[in-house]
Amino acid sequence: MAINLVSLVTQFLTPEMIGRIASALGFDRTITQKAIIAAIPAILAAFSKVATQPSGAQRLADVAKQQSSALDSFANVLGKGGQSSFIDQGSQLLSSLLGGRDQNALAQAVGKFAGLGQDGAGSLLGMLAPVVMGTIGQQRQEGRSLDASGITSLLASQKDNIAASLPAGFSNLLSGTGLLDALGGAARSATAAGNEAARAAGSTARAVADSGQRAAGAAAAASRNWLYWLIPILAIAAVLAYLFARPGEQGLMVGGADIGKQVTDSINSLRTTLNGVTDAASAQAALPKLREVTAQIDKVDGMIGQLSPDQRRLLAGLVNPVMPTLNQLFDKVLAIPGVSELLKPAIDALKVKLAALVA
Repeated sequence: MAINLVSLVTQFLTPEMIGRIASALGFDRTITQKAIIAAIPAILAAFSKVATQPSGAQRLADVAKQQSSALDSFANVLGKGGQSSFIDQGSQLLSSLLGGRDQNALAQAVGKFAGLGQDGAGSLLGMLAPVVMGTIGQQRQEGRSLDASGITSLLASQKDNIAASLPAGFSNLLSGTGLLDALGGAARSATAAGNEAARAAGSTARAVADSGQRAAGAAAAASRNWLYWLIPILAIAAVLAYLFARPGEQGLMVGGADIGKQVTDSINSLRTTLNGVTDAASAQAALPKLREVTAQIDKVDGMIGQLSPDQRRLLAGLVNPVMPTLNQLFDKVLAIPGVSELLKPAIDALKVKLAALVA
């Protein structure tokens, strides 16, 4: 069965665990999550580059064997005062595999992207590197060979997954470092997509600004009345605020309904509800909320036919990244004694409706 290493690492790093990472490092949770989203595919891209170097694949294979129990160790030390040693070991792991130049380039890019700074990103990368390598090491338990040839083949098979997981704009920060070279055309496509998005945003801003200048000029010629020039300026400001304060949602308006916001709010509500289930009693209390979320997603499902292909892709981009975490939460909740018989029908219905959003 085909695997996706980025998804496997993401599934391991649950929202609760990300919160503990942020607390352990003293970072804002939202910033930490943004950094992790960029760091995971970036580390895998860097490892892919190592695999193409002389003896690099063998070094990766040796480290993967050593880190086969890293996931258990990470879960045990996180939040218990042992993370400093774990970070140091991870930093040494990166240094031994990537070398100081590439390690610094990686930390600088992640730090700039998330707003952590290079030192903060370096600590986070030190914490994540063993997790990524531990996930690779676990593939041995799945019956995959992890000798030099096997690990080269494994990482080569992940090129498209890694490139697709790089956040918009992040590829540009790695441009010129060589860290994406092993991804080949997949990385170039991701970078081109990011550049196209940036150009589109710039063109939109210029178009709105030009329109504002023309409107202001026409109003000034027509009258000196302050209302004539104030109204166009206010309108332009409103358009700019709308376009740039809500870039992910403004493309998902259908019939006056903000589909992007509805989906995001529903998923956030679902996460909160599932995290609150600890026993049969809390499961019973959560059932009405799950039905409410299901109804909200059902409304969105009913409007899918009105979406353009581009809007469908935007919608999938909202839902796909969170599905591994949601599926893990579903499994975790259903494994609680006495909960499955109460919530499984509602959860199964939710899975079907969420799958329809990205079909």
